[in-house]
Amino acid sequence: MESKEAVKLLGFWVSPFSFRVEWALRLKGVEYEYIEEDVFNKSPLLLELNPVHKKVPVLIHGDKVILESFIILEYIDETWKQFPIMPQDPYDRAMARFWAKFAEEKFMMSACSAMCTEGEDKEAYLKEAVECLEKIEQELIKGKSKFFSGESIGYLDIAIGWISYWLPVWEEVGSMTIADPTRFPATASWTENFCSHPAVKDRLPPRDKMVVDFQCRRKEIGAAQIASARKG
Repeated sequence: MESKEAVKLLGFWVSPFSFRVEWALRLKGVEYEYIEEDVFNKSPLLLELNPVHKKVPVLIHGDKVILESFIILEYIDETWKQFPIMPQDPYDRAMARFWAKFAEEKFMMSACSAMCTEGEDKEAYLKEAVECLEKIEQELIKGKSKFFSGESIGYLDIAIGWISYWLPVWEEVGSMTIADPTRFPATASWTENFCSHPAVKDRLPPRDKMVVDFQCRRKEIGAAQIASARKG
């Protein structure tokens, strides 16, 4: 039975982690209240709900608080059964989680760091990012369908949806090319399909505002990314 408890989401206007949760909720037809957070001046509510990581997204479902976007996606899928996003086969679920984690920890870090650095560091991160995308491209080619999960959007599409919209912005800000459509035609086709999906197309941040934001925060983001990579 579908849950009728109130759903709220704390997010940030340019966070791909927040948006992936919204896309899943919209795909399921779940009504929710969106609460914009200033991640640079965190509210008492955010600090109370997520005292461990102190970051968005935070999903509130009735009196339950769910943290971390990948975990939230699975919670949404298990709570609202319509339009399943997780693969039904255990192996396929494992592979979807694997590629989501790969894109998050390797590809996103490399692409974002390439945007934020110069010289030899930039070239090294750019090379790594392109190599990551080559692996993702092969997964798309292998499936021979519109999306990673077939003809409809699934968990992995939502998890790495940032590639379709954030990556082109990072390319512009960093004066670089990662997702060359002639080299990665399957990714280019997937990007078009993903961004035109009804659950996605009307819930994307304004591109011009994103460009300005990332230009302003480029050095700060780069330092944070590199520090995180070294710590890991």
